[in-house]
Amino acid sequence: MTADAGINGFGLVGRTYPRATPDKDDGAATGAAKDGHAPPGIAPVPRHGTARSGLVPELRAVQAVVLDTDGVITDSARVHAATWKTAFDACLREHPPEDRRQRAPFDLQRDYLRYVDGKSRLDGATSFLMARGVPVPAGAPGDPPGTGTVVAVAALKEQLYSERLRGPGIDAYPGSVRLLNALRSEGIPLAAASASHHARELLTRAGVLHFFAELVDGGEAARLRLPGKPDPALFVEAARRLHVAVARTAVVEDALAGVEAGRRGGFGLVIGVDRAGGPDTGADLLRHGADLVVRDLADLLLPGTED
Repeated sequence: MTADAGINGFGLVGRTYPRATPDKDDGAATGAAKDGHAPPGIAPVPRHGTARSGLVPELRAVQAVVLDTDGVITDSARVHAATWKTAFDACLREHPPEDRRQRAPFDLQRDYLRYVDGKSRLDGATSFLMARGVPVPAGAPGDPPGTGTVVAVAALKEQLYSERLRGPGIDAYPGSVRLLNALRSEGIPLAAASASHHARELLTRAGVLHFFAELVDGGEAARLRLPGKPDPALFVEAARRLHVAVARTAVVEDALAGVEAGRRGGFGLVIGVDRAGGPDTGADLLRHGADLVVRDLADLLLPGTED
């Protein structure tokens, strides 16, 4: 795979790379079942007998798709970022770092993408507070919401986020719904994978849970003791449940840790979603392992594709 990035004929920012052609043992190597699937390197015939003409070429050869939820399917990343900001800014005020330059408030775009996006609450809190040199101890499980420990800050963020979920609903992106409809019409099995314990609630309230054959959320990750992103375990588990080898599965992510997890896991296609649209955000996704980057999931449909 080369690292050359550019704009292809479909307006997607991406790399030029060879299609993954798994060998005969790839299913066994990833723990994914091979029964009922096409031979290596050959896309399966869609259930409805269509030619997958509505999808961009990068998606035509995959046999399954695993999607992150926050910021990919639902417009919930902004709420995560806002509640993290409230919790972190309170901690910075009450426990200011010795270095005055580290006392700046949490940045909703830069700090969110760099330190917490795609990670579990505790991993995200640890990452940001350590980077800023905030003088608080790690704490212990069960610490109540507050700012005195890393665990307490993570609990405060959870409290704030749960309160926000009881307010107006968080919707699915229209472009994401269009792509989910197109993938389902082509018979491509889908799974949702998220570090969030609220993923099922979010997908249900957004009216899109029915698209997914499998859901691996934060609760399942904890039960199975799966390490967090950028470890690929969450995505690998989702592909395993779909009975498709990772080399024949696409991962769709908006977080740097998420696209890195897809690349580390050997997934056949890693798609980055650049909702921020900053001067460097798309390039950052490419550098962390995305094969191509889109601003909206509808960009993965050819012009004129019907819902």
